[in-house]
Amino acid sequence: MAGAYETGEYRNLFAEIGYRPEEIQNRLEEIFRTMFYGKEDERIYHPVEDDMGYLTDTGNNDVRTEGMSYGMMMCVQLNRKEEFDRIWKWTKTYMYLDSGMNKGYFAWSCRTDGTKNSYGPAPDGEEYFAMALFFASHRWGDGEGIFNYGKEARAILHTCLHQGEDGNGGQPMWEPSNKLIKFIPDCDWSDPSYHLPHFYELFALWADEADSVFWKEAAKESREYLKKACHPETGLAAEYAEYDGRPHNKDYDSFGGRHDWFYSDAYRVAANIGLDYAWFAADAWEKECADKIQRFFAPQMKEQDYRIYEIDGMPLPEKALHPIAIIATNAQASLASEGDYASACVRQFWETPLREGERRYYDNCLYLFAFLALSGNYRIY
Repeated sequence: MAGAYETGEYRNLFAEIGYRPEEIQNRLEEIFRTMFYGKEDERIYHPVEDDMGYLTDTGNNDVRTEGMSYGMMMCVQLNRKEEFDRIWKWTKTYMYLDSGMNKGYFAWSCRTDGTKNSYGPAPDGEEYFAMALFFASHRWGDGEGIFNYGKEARAILHTCLHQGEDGNGGQPMWEPSNKLIKFIPDCDWSDPSYHLPHFYELFALWADEADSVFWKEAAKESREYLKKACHPETGLAAEYAEYDGRPHNKDYDSFGGRHDWFYSDAYRVAANIGLDYAWFAADAWEKECADKIQRFFAPQMKEQDYRIYEIDGMPLPEKALHPIAIIATNAQASLASEGDYASACVRQFWETPLREGERRYYDNCLYLFAFLALSGNYRIY
């Protein structure tokens, strides 16, 4: 089986199980309207002045490169150029680091007034910024200054690989020796949910030609890494993991407690596996892993009593902070899965509304991505 990159065809799993095209499209538009222009307790997007805007992490009351880069990807997929440009201008105005060891990266967290909470980056933001900018370049054409999307994307990726080569004391976001993305530049371990081989395949085509081989190898190495990081029986990965795939069970004090379990960041692994398989179908292992994840959660679909789990599946007393995100990402895994629960996960997701309340940001971002992917609207441009 060939992926959408070769065929140009994107599966609509909602239609495959019987939902009508018009109700799928209407639902997608409603989700975007709610998240971007809904009531104050529904939306996460906020326009600023005449030409900027930001997305708020409503659970932490800040603006993160995660959410801003997600917002740009949502907008380019839905052909919303005005919102895309507003988000990108806010990002460049307030989050861009123009000096020091992290020059060329973006501050991972800011206050809603633009004041930086940190002068360090989080690599998942940079990779999503670059991918969204390339898609914008191809979909809308390049403009001037910061709206020369392709140039901006290439500059970000050049910094990600070559930071520190000029002697500024900085570190690259990918470890040169093994081609794996780091959790943060100044560490020697990773976050499995940061691994996006489907992005790296495209970076190999569109980033600086001198780095093409690196990105192609990074795609291969990330797919191999996920085989190590995902548990052989449950398919679950930890939030943070060593380069050999073992859960990272150190640095609790530095990073706010445990991250060696299946918790919030880790939910994205299932979604990433699904989208990678949909676009490139490069590794049959992704089908097996998606099946395992869905099989693990199948007994919990009715009660929806989602917990924190050890990666071997042992449930812990604390409930999941983002249960809607689990439902959304498990459904997106159906792009790879051929198991008994693929259709059931998609149907469960369809029947699940957007999350409300202060924790809605993360759940609903993954919700919109899942809806785009499952409706055949998360595309390569």
